[in-house]
Amino acid sequence: MEVVRPRLKRTIKYVRAFLFIGGFFTVLFMLFLAGMLIYVKIQGPPPLSVQQSSLMYANDGTIIGESNNGQKRYWVDLDEISPYLTEATVAIEDRNFYEHHGFDYKRIAGALLADAKAMAKVEGASTISQQYAKNLYLTRDKTWTRKISEALYTIRLEWNYSKNQILEGYLNTIYYGHGAYGVEAASRYYFNKEAKDLSLGEAAMLAGIPKGPGIYSPFVSYERAKKRQKTILLEMASQHLISEKQAQSAMGEKLVFTGKFPIQHAEIAPYFYDAVKQELKNKVGLDERTIEFGGLRIYTTLDIKQQKIAEEVVKETVSDQSDIQVGFAAMNPKNGYVTALIGGRDYGKSSYNRAVQALRQPGSTMKPILYYAALEKGFTPSTTMRSEMTTFHFDEKRPDYTPHNFNNNYANSEITLAQALALSDNVVAVKTHLFLGIDTLVNEARQFGLTSKLARVPSLALGTSGVHVTEMVNAYSMIANGGKKIEPTFITKVEDYEGNVIYENDSAHDQVLDRDTDFVLTHMMEGMFDPKLNGYASVTGTTILNKITRPYAGKSGTTDSDSWMIGFAPQLTAGVWTGYDNGKPITLTADKLYAKNIWIRFMESALKDEPIKAFKPTKGVVGVKVDPENGKLATEDCPRARLTYFKAGTEPTEYCQLHLSHQIEKSDAPQPDKKALEKEEPWYKKIFHW
Repeated sequence: MEVVRPRLKRTIKYVRAFLFIGGFFTVLFMLFLAGMLIYVKIQGPPPLSVQQSSLMYANDGTIIGESNNGQKRYWVDLDEISPYLTEATVAIEDRNFYEHHGFDYKRIAGALLADAKAMAKVEGASTISQQYAKNLYLTRDKTWTRKISEALYTIRLEWNYSKNQILEGYLNTIYYGHGAYGVEAASRYYFNKEAKDLSLGEAAMLAGIPKGPGIYSPFVSYERAKKRQKTILLEMASQHLISEKQAQSAMGEKLVFTGKFPIQHAEIAPYFYDAVKQELKNKVGLDERTIEFGGLRIYTTLDIKQQKIAEEVVKETVSDQSDIQVGFAAMNPKNGYVTALIGGRDYGKSSYNRAVQALRQPGSTMKPILYYAALEKGFTPSTTMRSEMTTFHFDEKRPDYTPHNFNNNYANSEITLAQALALSDNVVAVKTHLFLGIDTLVNEARQFGLTSKLARVPSLALGTSGVHVTEMVNAYSMIANGGKKIEPTFITKVEDYEGNVIYENDSAHDQVLDRDTDFVLTHMMEGMFDPKLNGYASVTGTTILNKITRPYAGKSGTTDSDSWMIGFAPQLTAGVWTGYDNGKPITLTADKLYAKNIWIRFMESALKDEPIKAFKPTKGVVGVKVDPENGKLATEDCPRARLTYFKAGTEPTEYCQLHLSHQIEKSDAPQPDKKALEKEEPWYKKIFHW
């Protein structure tokens, strides 16, 4: 008895010590667990976003480009993924996914036992939740810190998101090899189709790849890929997800692989793509990383048909032997949407965007803005000025200025404002500019949306200050739309990877120009294509008249180093600049014709299937027939009579006297007003003496 008692006492002592130590560690564990849960609760839900490719869409929804960093990542909702693929993935990767809370303890125990028997790591036990946490953590270092972080991420995922949300995230981030991250990228790469359209055989093939993309990719080893596909199909059948017959049928399905991504970086309209990126930064306010990796959906204004026409026309028109460069933009005049853009002849050789970035002298394409200001100040299409060699003298020690017409060709007589625009008379333009005041054209240009710095000099009337192609096309679009304020627009809407709209274009189109004056100017701009306005020279559109099949209004412009053509139909505006990057003079006649030929070929092709529309007169204008030579009302004896529009109350009342004959005595012939026949000095000469 005495021997037993000491032993019993020692045993009780050991039990007490064990219980104390066990209780202590149990308390520590419970405190640790409680602390961890509190930490997880405080941390809240982890963000589910990962780096994704941003996609760019044309105006018809066609994908035209994407951000490209060597990886393809797209996010699609779970209901946009084939059910075969979700079932195959769960069946092979984590069959108890919907039962566990992030960790499959039975599977972990089984994996540990298998590893112990093999004395090596032969079986994995990570659940889909754990693998998704690993994808979100985005590091590959094998440390305890990382493993603990992944475990905490797993708990946070399970606590804050549904199983379907976790599965969706996993399928959108898992790596399928060859730069394809997520099921959508993989579907496009392997089968050139969207994830929602995958067949059972295709889905089972893809589901087998993430275990080892370098082993089970069909492009690495078709035999191993087929063997794993079979394993997955049999597993799906054993779990009663599909029938045995379906499994056998899918095993025998002939799979057609593509092995490339259908979307490439800016294959279509690369200059447009760059312009969109700039607008995302400057207008939407996004940084470079968000643009490249944010999984954005960028909806643009690009019209693929018009873009292809523009690219083909430039390629076919400009000689391969020429170093001439091209800047081109087409725009919907109603809203300012840029529908086509070319910034140069070869993006591979130069990404410099000559349509958006380059400042070039617009030449006579500035004159419509000048003449709008003149019409606002009381000029009319019939206002006359003398076209002759003129030297302008200024005070304040400013140098004399002598503008020249093309080939020094002058009428040496009075010509109308309408004829001056159609023939592009430089002397009349400078006279008008100086009469209106040196600041008027600059201020008017701002009304037309020009933002480039313009020099307040006499030669500004002839377009000697540099501007961008897009802002000039925008200005002409304002004329085309009746005077409503617009601006060059490349983006209509931007969505984040979850489909939330983060930007939407809602620019207001306020009326900033007088509609009646705007229409009178439009009709004057039709004159460059109207031979009735020929005078001491031919109208500037003569070389392309035989290619025109519908009404257009426009203006060409030429400097020593720049050639322009900008014009519009009611539905479409387009502008072309051609010249050398180094600013050297354009000397060859053929090179000077490129801009007009590109413009008319584009307009005719782009509008081929569109209805032919005329420019509709506004309510406040009056159309009368005038003799284009002097702007007076035409009689039956005038050899030429052109219907010309004026703001109501400003139309001419004096009849042409130059072509009167005995026919004027007929009772039914129009009789000129006797007072109107009296020769009177033009009003502008009374005010301003040249």
